[in-house]
Amino acid sequence: MNQNYDAIIIGAGMSGLAAGIRLAMFDKKVAILEKHTIAGGLNSYYQRKNSQLGGVRKFDVGLHALTNFAVKGERRRPLTKLLKQLRIPYDSLNLQQQSHSLIHFPEITLKFTNDFEILRYEVHSKFPNQKDGFEKLVSHILEFDEVNLSNDFQFSRKVIGHFINDPLLIEMLICPLLIYGSAWENDMDFSQFVIMFKSIYVEGFSRPENGVRTIIDTLIEKFISLGGELKFRTGVEKILVEKGKVIGVETKKAGVLKADRIFSSAGFPETMELANSEAKRPDVGKMSFMETIFITNKKIAINKFDSTIVFYNNSNKYLYQQASDLYDESSAVICVPDNYDLNNRDGEGTFRVTYMANYDKWKNLAKEEYKAQKEKVYQSSLALVKNLIPDFDLDIRFHDVFSPTTVERYTSHFKGTVYGSTDKTRDGSTPIKDLYIIGTDQGFLGIVGSMLSGISIANLYGLMEAK
Repeated sequence: MNQNYDAIIIGAGMSGLAAGIRLAMFDKKVAILEKHTIAGGLNSYYQRKNSQLGGVRKFDVGLHALTNFAVKGERRRPLTKLLKQLRIPYDSLNLQQQSHSLIHFPEITLKFTNDFEILRYEVHSKFPNQKDGFEKLVSHILEFDEVNLSNDFQFSRKVIGHFINDPLLIEMLICPLLIYGSAWENDMDFSQFVIMFKSIYVEGFSRPENGVRTIIDTLIEKFISLGGELKFRTGVEKILVEKGKVIGVETKKAGVLKADRIFSSAGFPETMELANSEAKRPDVGKMSFMETIFITNKKIAINKFDSTIVFYNNSNKYLYQQASDLYDESSAVICVPDNYDLNNRDGEGTFRVTYMANYDKWKNLAKEEYKAQKEKVYQSSLALVKNLIPDFDLDIRFHDVFSPTTVERYTSHFKGTVYGSTDKTRDGSTPIKDLYIIGTDQGFLGIVGSMLSGISIANLYGLMEAK
């Protein structure tokens, strides 16, 4: 039996949940379809049993940091706007700010916090000849309208080069922004550079006290309270199109579901595949990653290591590109979630190490070789942490490694791409009427950006056009 909806949303990730809340808030009949049993998409969690120590441990994936930090009541910030649009209380997120983060290159380390003046001081003191250029770049960024849907594409390095002429400073400034959001190798669209610069350097990092589950549970509770339908284990097999317009979706579990509009967070190429579109397919991005998570017997002592996130690179040139081998250990992101709260040193500790990877090489490994290579990644990650913390004396109680093929399996993103296609659709439109893209491939980045993407596209096509 067919069911009819005002809107169907493909994927219960951050953008899908936010879009669903926004539509349901205005009495739209909305169904969110999620192929897995847990919401969150690229920013979710999973659990593993520990046979030696007993019990089950839950691990965040994706979320190293909630960017775009804002203090309670702070106006004109993306996070504040987001919470207002979704009518979610600020206090429900239980945010903890980063202690500080580091951009760690061989010759120079730059420190930044949620106070932009710290980064400004670091750049001025360590790159004194670039002081004026840096300030002109910052002024240009703060005046730039990065969310203007009509912005032309321009690569960031060229724009930055108009202001800064020290290659090392350019590499260091762009490093965290690329690895936290670029679908392009070695560069990114300047609009997205500005989004990331403001969200990471100007506004900063925080994390909910209990990790990504706090955000997911809050969004689900809000959506359900508004009458929305969240259907797990209901993957979309096909997007149904008649005369160039979407009419619904076909699923194995729920059959055919009809809808006036469809909002897809599955990714631009993946969505066009589901719709069997004859239009030119968007390119599939090359950037995928792998991560090692390990649990220690206790949290690292503050006097030994108090950074929250370290963006590590072992040369003065930052190569943000698909790894030539299974993984690239020349650069990494090291996250210590415990260091969001330096006052709490009780309980076990957690370390996360992320490398750039090569999907095709992982995909072609036989089962036993796959396991053996994952163990090598763990050993490499542990060695890197011990290199950064020379007197590391913690016992490893448990570890796990996930690869690009894991990302593909749990997100359905082609080739395990984390930041989607290099072909973004800023206004969310597709060649098919009433089929819209939300999330990463619409062009907003990070968790806050992803949710704002869902809200903005829902507002534009689900509410304004429906009036």
